[in-house]
Amino acid sequence: MDMLSLKPIVNSLLFAFLGIMILLIGYLIIEKITPENTWKEIVDKNNVALAVVLGAFIIGLSMIISAAIHG
Repeated sequence: MDMLSLKPIVNSLLFAFLGIMILLIGYLIIEKITPENTWKEIVDKNNVALAVVLGAFIIGLSMIISAAIHG
């Protein structure tokens, strides 16, 4: 394989990893600033409203990260 054809694949993997890491850091920041443990609240207490809000947050943050990486 030509190294020139591997460059887009490597770039895609690198940016995907970078985006996932930034998303994880964003989630951990939200987890720290909220008064309750969000994951425990969703799983143990079946808080659907919190699950919807957290899902919307993750989708929104993912869109922002994607736009920032894409340029």
